[in-house]
Amino acid sequence: MTIKRPIYDLTPLELSSFCKENDLPDFVQAELDKWFFLKKDLDQSKWDKISKERMKFLNEKFSFELPKVVWQGLSSDGTRKFLIGLSDGNSVEAVAIPAKDRLTLCISSQVGCAIGCTFCHTGTQGLTRNLKAHEITGQFLAVSQWLIKNVSPTSRLSNIVFMGQGEPLHNFQNVKKSVEIFLNPNGIALSKTKVTLSTSGLVPQIEKWEEFPDINVAISLHAVRDDLRSQLMPINKRHDLKRLFDALKNIPLKTSRRITYEYLMIAGLNDQQQDIDGLCELLPKKRSKINLIPFNEYPGSDYKRPSDEQVLWFQDQLHKQGFTCTIRVTKGDDILAACGQLKTEFEKVNKWDGDRVSPKAIETYQPNE
Repeated sequence: MTIKRPIYDLTPLELSSFCKENDLPDFVQAELDKWFFLKKDLDQSKWDKISKERMKFLNEKFSFELPKVVWQGLSSDGTRKFLIGLSDGNSVEAVAIPAKDRLTLCISSQVGCAIGCTFCHTGTQGLTRNLKAHEITGQFLAVSQWLIKNVSPTSRLSNIVFMGQGEPLHNFQNVKKSVEIFLNPNGIALSKTKVTLSTSGLVPQIEKWEEFPDINVAISLHAVRDDLRSQLMPINKRHDLKRLFDALKNIPLKTSRRITYEYLMIAGLNDQQQDIDGLCELLPKKRSKINLIPFNEYPGSDYKRPSDEQVLWFQDQLHKQGFTCTIRVTKGDDILAACGQLKTEFEKVNKWDGDRVSPKAIETYQPNE
């Protein structure tokens, strides 16, 4: 049996080349961009500008099926967590996070993660494999389809953050390709300012940032001393703070753009005056934005969340030093959908088989236990 290539694995340039090589007129690509990527409407009977013969040819060459939403859970704050089943039986989690003027999808780049940050629930899962480009774009399209069918026909994901399972730069080429598809102005058409990639600090890949499309970059910092950062993030033993910041100096930033530094606040560990002083010394003020993330506890975690008062004090001290500093509002923690809480436990219950899952398995899948 021939395995068809998913249509959403092709960059605009690859799709254009395919059409030219097979004598397909330009409007074929335009129709695919319009219906499949822009409107997320998979009903091919509506694609009336493409003849039945050409549609048959396309279906012989490509798969138009999306990854499956195996399970979804709704948080009390409106956040939705999705378990996405992949064709090989693995699965990943993605999270749709609502805000006043946007709906952001937090997507995964790997099945599991190899970085092993000690505060992260995903890190306890280990790494199974990298996601292919179509499995990354497929998360966006599958969740979009689900929202259109089950929430509102006008539902629209407006932003993407690569902050789900995995280290995006550990999967450099596939993530890069997926971003090119997301930014296609004739297809999904996300603005480059609406896509953010978060990395733990893989210096060799950061040094290749010029190869990446011009999107936002966020650095998981979390500590200003090498000893503490190495405790929290073992990657720091190889790529310490000096190496990391030497690489960051060379990231080209357009006017008014900044690097976001994510700072996970853990009670009694990195939430004191000395940590504020260290941030002020380490970060270039004009190129930096600090995003404070109160630790989201999960079953078995050793760390604790600081009080709201401590977090607000920490932010106020940074404001007084002239830094732009925000606090990430915790969302979805009641279904383990908050930052650092994603972990695919589904395989331990009943492996997704690429076609169906038993009702018992879905009933047993409890991400908040």
